[in-house]
This record gives sequence, structure tokens and C-alpha cells, in this order.
Amino acid sequence: MASLQPKKSGKQKYWQIVESRRINGKPRPVVLAHLGTAETLLQKLQGLAAAAKVKSYSHGAVAALLNVAQQLQIPEIINKHVASARPYTSNKPLRNGLTVGMTLLLGAIGKVCVPTSKRGWWAWAKTTSLEYLLRCALSKVDSQHFWDLMDALPIEAIESIEKEVLERVKQAYAIEAETLYYDTTNFFTFIATTNERCTVAQRGKNKQQRADLRQVGLALVVTPVDYVPVFHLAYQGNRHDSKVFREVLAAIKGRLQALGMDLAEHTLVFDRGNNSKKNLAWVAQAKMHYVGALTPYHHKHLVAEAQSRFEPVRVGGRELDVYRTRRLIWGEERTVLVFVSDRLKAGQLRGAYRSIENKEEQLRKLQHDLLKPAPKTVDKAKLQAELKTIAKGQFIQGIIQWSLNDDADERPRLDFHIDQDKLAALEDELGYRILMTDRHAWSSDRIIEAFHGQAFVEQAFKNIKNPYHLTLKPQFHWTDQKIRVHYFMCVLGYLMSTLLWKRAREHAGYRGTLDNLLDSLNAIRLAALIQAPEGRGKPRVTYQLEDMDASEAALVQALGITELHTHRPKIKGIGVYTN
Repeated sequence: MASLQPKKSGKQKYWQIVESRRINGKPRPVVLAHLGTAETLLQKLQGLAAAAKVKSYSHGAVAALLNVAQQLQIPEIINKHVASARPYTSNKPLRNGLTVGMTLLLGAIGKVCVPTSKRGWWAWAKTTSLEYLLRCALSKVDSQHFWDLMDALPIEAIESIEKEVLERVKQAYAIEAETLYYDTTNFFTFIATTNERCTVAQRGKNKQQRADLRQVGLALVVTPVDYVPVFHLAYQGNRHDSKVFREVLAAIKGRLQALGMDLAEHTLVFDRGNNSKKNLAWVAQAKMHYVGALTPYHHKHLVAEAQSRFEPVRVGGRELDVYRTRRLIWGEERTVLVFVSDRLKAGQLRGAYRSIENKEEQLRKLQHDLLKPAPKTVDKAKLQAELKTIAKGQFIQGIIQWSLNDDADERPRLDFHIDQDKLAALEDELGYRILMTDRHAWSSDRIIEAFHGQAFVEQAFKNIKNPYHLTLKPQFHWTDQKIRVHYFMCVLGYLMSTLLWKRAREHAGYRGTLDNLLDSLNAIRLAALIQAPEGRGKPRVTYQLEDMDASEAALVQALGITELHTHRPKIKGIGVYTN
């Protein structure tokens, strides 16, 4: 039976819980617990634990991302290419105890969790468990820190770094990559027009409707299902999609071959904005299989031919009317599919109806203005040119009929109406899709499903533009080198987050979006219990995960971070771990 016994040390009396046990046949006292002084014991008996303070940190996301980075050896790979590419006096240039690779990793993690400027990075980082997990001070990681170490990465090394990281991804994860999806987007910047040191940011057709600003383009190739980026390129914002496609095609082929992917087993899917006779010839020359699209307006004979030759094909649980044939297009025989997309048709009709309504409103206003007493003669030629401009538009050409006649006072009178027959014909014609491929042996449903997978890369762009996680903005760099390194850092963060999402779905049965996953991980917190010292000495700090619900506990288990706060990662890229 255990008993409470005193023990004197100097002039201080301490209390212990002691139990008598037989050792080698003789009774001996065994100390089960040291309880401290009488005052300490009284506090414990009264339920006043010695933990004077409790501080908690956002933990789940940063811990999971560090775990992936350690597995893929991201800082080491970056540092290796930095050292081999530039003649530094030290092979691993440091600032504040951090290497180039570690700095870029920290920037990528910040972009994934809560996008901030690099100046505001520490304000976010100090609310997380990053310092504790990495065993280093991060308070000096400011915009100048990022600027200096980003400057140490040559843009020529980015491709090699990305390739080596992807090789490790391929080894560690079963990535589905039989079909790959290519597309482009752009991001506006606030770089001044007079800044001549930046060539990659140029004015062009901006997808966020900011044609008044300079923009940078981003080409991306992602895998299906997991959206893992296997290729990216930041390019000049004024370049047309078809010209960019021709430029990056060889690089995409090289990336696939470098990753040991058999070109005969992989298919590249791209939209019709990349089409041209020369581009398709390049694809054939590269010996890459593809699924693409054609513009119905340029192939009206195929649409007309399909009208009486549709056959039902079941695609994704629903039935489509599909016409399949082979045609010689741009000098090559291609399998061609014509079908009607209900979703596309609905969207096109909404756009057409909205356009017609807007133009009717413009015409009614002009009609009303012409009825007002005019102080001077109306320029009919100018008025007719304005009317022709108003009546034009995608899909609605010829639907709005107008006439301009003189009234009794010889003032121009505007009459207009909607041609209902042409509108009905438009409603019948919209919604057509024309696909083409060199995969002649593929079934029609497989070709259509492959093309519908273009939504994967579109979703990837939505993730990268998410203002709460992963976004490339804010982007305050204004030199070509910094912009390209910034884009690489952001795509690196996106790559790591897609791997977390994949693991969460496979091992925790997670069914939410990537955005919701990051929210859930940010909500998993690490508590620091700070115990006041007995007399002199430092406070004792212990760490433990805060109470979690069942779904959060499943994520922590699936992502392998249950014990990460007690067995902290040793990532090469921080002062003591650089060797």
C-alpha cells in the first residue's frame, strides 16, 4: 500500500508517495511520485495546477505541410541546385539561420495557409507552431529576408528543382497521370507602366477584367482527380494562348520523359484556344497523344452532317446524342465527335438573351433621344455606324433587325424588332461541341470524359486564385526573376496541399474540398502549458494537441502528424540541420 512520506533536503521538506515492495526477498521503499513542498502539494490538492498560462497555436496545416516537405526533401533539393548553379563562397548561403530552400518552403507554407505579403509573413507565422516545430527563431523573416534569398535562386534552376521534387512525388504517391490537362490563365499586377526592368508583366486580355493593368500568364499541367501540378511556366502576359502552347509543348514532353512517363501511355487534353494547324503539327511531331476541341463556327458542315446521324452514348450516368466520324483536319486524319452539351447550351443561351436585352435597352434609349427636339441636324452616317455596332455580338448576328427612316419633319426615326425565326434557329444551333483526337481506338464515352476532365485544370486555377488559401496574390515583386521565383514558390505550395488532400481522401475518407481541408487543418491547434517554476529557474513548458472532434482526429492520424509535436521534424535547411 502506498503512503505519503516526508523527505528533508537541506532545510526544505519535500513530500513523496512511497510504496513498500519486496526486492530480492526484502522489503524496500519505492518512490512512486515526488509531490514537492507542502505548498505545492496544497495547490495540487486544491486543483490549482502549476500551469500558470496556456497559449495555443494553429498547428495542423503547418505540421502537415512540413511533414510532406520533409518526406520530399524540398529544401535540400532547392539548396543543391542553388549551390551548383551559382558560385557562392559558401555552398549554402544563410540569412537568419535559414537557407534558400527553407526560406522558399516557409513562403510556400504561408501562401497555402493564409496568404499574406512577405512583409506580413511573421505576423501570421507567430500565431502558428512553426517556430516550435523547426526549433529556430523566425521573427527576423521579413520582406528583405525573402528578397535576398529569392534572389539567390536562378530561374534556370526552377525546372530542374521541380522535376526532382516530382520524381520524389512519383515514388511516394500513386499519382494517376494517364491523362494530363493543360490550360493557361493570367494574374494582374500593379507594376507601373514606366517600369522597364520588368518584361514578363505586359498588358493583355485579362481574365479578371483588368486590361488596364500589366499581367503575368501562367501555364499549368495537372493530373486528374488529385490536381497535382506536373508542369508550370510563368510567361509574358501579352502572349496568345496558341503561341504559348507551341513554346511549352517541347518542355511538357521533356518533363514527362524526365519523369519516366511513356508518351504512348499518356494523353494531353487542351482546349480549342490552343488550336492551329502549326500547333497540331507540333503535337504530331512530338509523338504525343491528345484530345482537343474545334470551334463549331469554323466547322458548320460537321454540325449539319451530325443532325441526322446522332447515336446515343452513355457518359457519366447520362445519355448524350453523339455523332462520330473520321476527318482529315489540317492535314491529319483525326477521330471527330459532335454532340450537344446541355450545360454549354444553357450558358450560351443565357449569354445571348442577356446580350439581346442589353442591346434592346440601348436601342430604346437611342430611339427616345431621336424623338427629342434636335438643335442641329443628325449625322445619319455616324448614326448608322453606331446602330451597326449595337446590333453586332456573339451568337446574335442578324437577330436584331433595325431601320432608319425620316418622319414628317425629316428627322430620323428608328424602328427595330427581334427576328423570331433567327432566334429560334439560334436556340437550335447552340450548345454544340466538336472534339478531335488521335486516340482512334478509344470509345466515344472515354473521349468525352477525357475532355470533360478539363474541369480539373480549371479547378486548379480556382484554387490558386482563392483569396483565403493558396493564392498567388498579393504579389509585390517587379523584376522578372523575383516574379518567376514567386510563382514557383506558390505552385510548390499548391503541390504540397494537393498531396495532403489526396492522403486525407484516401486514408481518412475526407469528402470536402481542398479549401475546406485547409480550414480544418488550420483549426487544429497545439497548446503550450506553461508551468511556473518552484522558486528560481525557468518555467516548464509542455505541449499537447487541443481536444479534437472525430473528423479532426482522423485527419491528424491520416496525415501522420499525431506525434509530430513530440518528435519534431529535422529538415535540412535550417542552421543546425544544413549539413
